[in-house]
Amino acid sequence: MQIINTITPDYRSYLSKEEIAAIEHEASIMETREAAGIEALKVVQKHRGWISDDSLYAIAQLLNMSAAELEGVATFYNLIYRQRVGRYVIHICNSISCHLSGYQQVLQAIKEHLGIDYGQTTDDGLFTLLSNACLGGCDKAPVMMIGEHHYQYLSAEKALQILEKLAAGASTENYLSSFVSQGQGENNRESGSEQNNRSRDYLDDDDAGGHISEMELSDE
Repeated sequence: MQIINTITPDYRSYLSKEEIAAIEHEASIMETREAAGIEALKVVQKHRGWISDDSLYAIAQLLNMSAAELEGVATFYNLIYRQRVGRYVIHICNSISCHLSGYQQVLQAIKEHLGIDYGQTTDDGLFTLLSNACLGGCDKAPVMMIGEHHYQYLSAEKALQILEKLAAGASTENYLSSFVSQGQGENNRESGSEQNNRSRDYLDDDDAGGHISEMELSDE
């Protein structure tokens, strides 16, 4: 029988000092270290954009929990991404309220504009399109969320205007190069803690979060 040895990365050589400090802070205010699992995943995803297998193993090791336990936490929450996503993740609400308020027209316009379907990412690495069962804006439907920002009372025209504003303000070439380097450096320990962070370091908070204000939309 052939025995296959697996190598689990030491979290200290994979996670950055900032990530470790943030996770330790979250663990310090929880009753158990395991209880900080979701917050630890959010910390690493904020720096890297998604949770790779190596990230999952490193976080689990730091929190003294099994990778299987942490995987259960990660897959329970639909805002934790276990596959590489674009710079802007678009969540389209497909609740009953949004269905009754023209959500289908908004969704179709976005699909045609970006040339992608649910679960796909644009070739330039800018946008990923996902569905969401409810975004809590039933009285303001149709609704979508990009980053931490909600966009309400959407029309197809308004949704495309938001995407065009985000794309126009994005450094596509710079982001695409970091998007590709993440894949090439996935097995490289140094790139794990350094290159993955680089994709978001040059963004300001609003830009990284996908925020376009109503004033910016009205400028056109």
